[in-house]
Amino acid sequence: MSTASTYADFAGREARGVSPTYERLSAAVAGDEEILTLLRTLPKPKRQPNLLFAVVRLLGGPVGDPAAFHRFTVANWPAVAAELLARATQTNEAGRCALLLPVLVTLPQPLALLEVGASAGLGLYPDRYTYRYGDAELAAGGPVLDCALTGTAPPVRLPEVAWRAGLDLHPLAVTDPADLAWLDALIWPEHRHRRDRLRAAAAIAAADPPVLHRGDLVDDLPALAALAPPGATLVVFHTSVLYQVPDARRALFVDLVRGLPGHWISVEAPDVVPHEGLPPPPDGALHNVLALDGTPLAWTRGHGEAMTWFAQR
Repeated sequence: MSTASTYADFAGREARGVSPTYERLSAAVAGDEEILTLLRTLPKPKRQPNLLFAVVRLLGGPVGDPAAFHRFTVANWPAVAAELLARATQTNEAGRCALLLPVLVTLPQPLALLEVGASAGLGLYPDRYTYRYGDAELAAGGPVLDCALTGTAPPVRLPEVAWRAGLDLHPLAVTDPADLAWLDALIWPEHRHRRDRLRAAAAIAAADPPVLHRGDLVDDLPALAALAPPGATLVVFHTSVLYQVPDARRALFVDLVRGLPGHWISVEAPDVVPHEGLPPPPDGALHNVLALDGTPLAWTRGHGEAMTWFAQR
């Protein structure tokens, strides 16, 4: 897909109905040849809309007005390019735990959680958040994670977590103001509820810091998985991570994780982790697939706001 098409697709399938600001801005960039030419000087993974918009916001640039965005980005391109090359989209959305919970509670307890692409580790606390699936609420005292769930009954209990660890090439610390500022910049402009949720989830992580290992998802995963305590069910999971991994490396990871003891939960786009026989998604928006040990279970939205279960239970 060309860079222009990537931005047009982002506007129409990801941002539409979710962020009017980013829908408008991404559509404008799709037709902005000057910015597209600048983006083409970078490796393809560094051209993605989420990354560009977050970097501009981090640098204090405007995203609400496409013309102002153009002027800022062009005038400050050396600084923008340097940040694009140095950073990755490390969105640490606690709301995605609402997608994991219906699977986690079905596994033998207690659990040893290992998140690949953990960012700051906010996805490692599914037992510390409060969940609201429609009218059903499951409270743990933490920030409320709302998820519109269809196709299955909502979970009625929380998982028991005996051990939690994360693996990331560039782990972030919620106690570092600069890292927290980057996580904040990755949240879409209108999503104040996600920004509030980030602060609340960061407070939970800061009070009981996760063990975050700097490392590669292939080279360093086996050694970290071996640290899981005996008697706990190992669960390796990742959400919207593998699209940043080259195809060959991704295939090696999938082969590796399938061979580990325990279970593997993935929440990825269907062109990133393919599955046979998927039913049509609920609508034309971009959906990910929730899968357990390679078996697809549900369509999910990117920030955990909705899930359509299609597997038989």
